[in-house]
Amino acid sequence: MAALVPLSVLSDFPEFIETSAPGRGIGVTGRLMVKTGHVTVIRQMTYQPAGRRAAAVETMTFDRLHELNDGGTQRADFHVLAVIDAGHGSVTVDFLHHPLTEQSAVWIPPGAVHRWDDIGDVAGHLVLFVPTAPVTHATRQLVASPDLAAHWSIPDADWLFVDTARDHLLLEASAPPEDFSTELPEILLSALIARLRPPHAEARFTHPVFRLFRSSVETHFRNHHDAGYYARALGYAPRTLSRAVQQATGRTAKAYIVDRIILEAKRLLAHDRLTAARCAATLGFPDASNFSVFFYKATGMRPGAWKARHSHP
Repeated sequence: MAALVPLSVLSDFPEFIETSAPGRGIGVTGRLMVKTGHVTVIRQMTYQPAGRRAAAVETMTFDRLHELNDGGTQRADFHVLAVIDAGHGSVTVDFLHHPLTEQSAVWIPPGAVHRWDDIGDVAGHLVLFVPTAPVTHATRQLVASPDLAAHWSIPDADWLFVDTARDHLLLEASAPPEDFSTELPEILLSALIARLRPPHAEARFTHPVFRLFRSSVETHFRNHHDAGYYARALGYAPRTLSRAVQQATGRTAKAYIVDRIILEAKRLLAHDRLTAARCAATLGFPDASNFSVFFYKATGMRPGAWKARHSHP
């Protein structure tokens, strides 16, 4: 692994950036957390195109990921899309464990806390890309969804198409600099996404009211927790909004908002190691007590207990 070079001191812990990265376009930062003699590097990965081109799409083999992986948790500002040919392992995405099997796919969206485990015999490829990389309207809508399936099996009938789309993308991504077009990998990425067809994605894009609601929640959930705010902001009656959300997700608008806030709270507690007070401030609660009651009601656990259980030394 690359040496770690200190950048600055934040709060009680120094921040670092790795001098080399997993892929050409990835920078990795983290904090050293010291607890009972253990040191943990919490990696915050950022997409930083460098060198011969400002590529919006990068590729990596699972062999390379295994070389770089130390079993720690990561949080990236880009998408990770993996296609698995063979082998067994596991990935944890936002605290849900997913076994990896042959002929399957993994999707990790920006901001998701994730960890790869036991991937030594996994064969396949990862595609790393920024949210704006897909070029078609449908695939851009799809990658914008905050609740795509994290792992799914690829049907036998689809495998040849997926494999061919991936091979074409890998070939184009390996083109020499003089032959390289920044558009081609993005076009081929869109083809791969379309062929992979993440489960349930299509149903969630059929209702335009839900699409607007989902986008608004992603923008404002840290400050607005009331479904009525979104109904007013979007110009719909509360009943119309609730019906659209129910049809798309099986949840009420209020439940959708609560789930989004809780997911971010879990990420902040377990990965960023924020206190309940700092989570409260970040997520728009008046104080730590109010946030703790909200968190307990939704999860059955106090924030501190969740943090202790899911933080990895």
